[in-house]
Amino acid sequence: MKRRNWTREELILTFNLYCKLPFGKLHSRNQDIIYLANKIGRTANAVALKLVNFASLDPELKKRGIKGMSSHSKQDKLIFEEFNNNWEKLILESELLLQNLNKKQLKEIDMKQIIEKMGEEELQLIKTRLNQNFFRKMVLVNYDEKCALCNLNHTSLLIASHIIPWSKDRENRLNPKNGLCLCAIHDKAFDSGLISFDNNLTILFSNEIQKIDKKNFINYFGQFEAKKLNIPKKFYPSLIFLEFHRKNIFR
Repeated sequence: MKRRNWTREELILTFNLYCKLPFGKLHSRNQDIIYLANKIGRTANAVALKLVNFASLDPELKKRGIKGMSSHSKQDKLIFEEFNNNWEKLILESELLLQNLNKKQLKEIDMKQIIEKMGEEELQLIKTRLNQNFFRKMVLVNYDEKCALCNLNHTSLLIASHIIPWSKDRENRLNPKNGLCLCAIHDKAFDSGLISFDNNLTILFSNEIQKIDKKNFINYFGQFEAKKLNIPKKFYPSLIFLEFHRKNIFR
């Protein structure tokens, strides 16, 4: 029986799922993988293998000795690179595909027609909502849904923090390497430049933050002196982005 080639749409949907799952859950028993496999007419094993193929292309995983499989195709590499070069476009496309997949078969979905039917204002609202939700999901999963500094694990108190602010770098707004999972108070301190992190991910304190009273400083910040951020599951924070934060925001 001739093996059916993977389509671009199938690969985009599978990479979408890759971004939302930690490496340890890329197996055929995962219910999210089973669901997608059923929707696109593939086996759960085939989808799980494709997810591991994507992992094999991730340079940050390779640095940590996580190699995945070496059987990725040229198409796999193209989709991996396309996402990494234009997160905003591919996130929107993959999320719209996913939404419409719940209503019809994949082969019936015409993305160009779907986008053309939306007015500019509606498209912009949808794009903003989908992109922000996707970025938050990626970043929280990347840090096991815990503050990367204090380990608070209540999701309603966690923020997908941008290392380079949203307004400063359009191209990397949705790049997961530009994200840290921080609790609300540490997010605010990071966003305000009161704390930062060096290239070893160790916390740095500004002179300003050390002016608060001793008890509050110790309770909320001082106890984490010399502490490193938790190592992410997949997308390691960019050292270039951290350097930007230290030079332009940290005070």
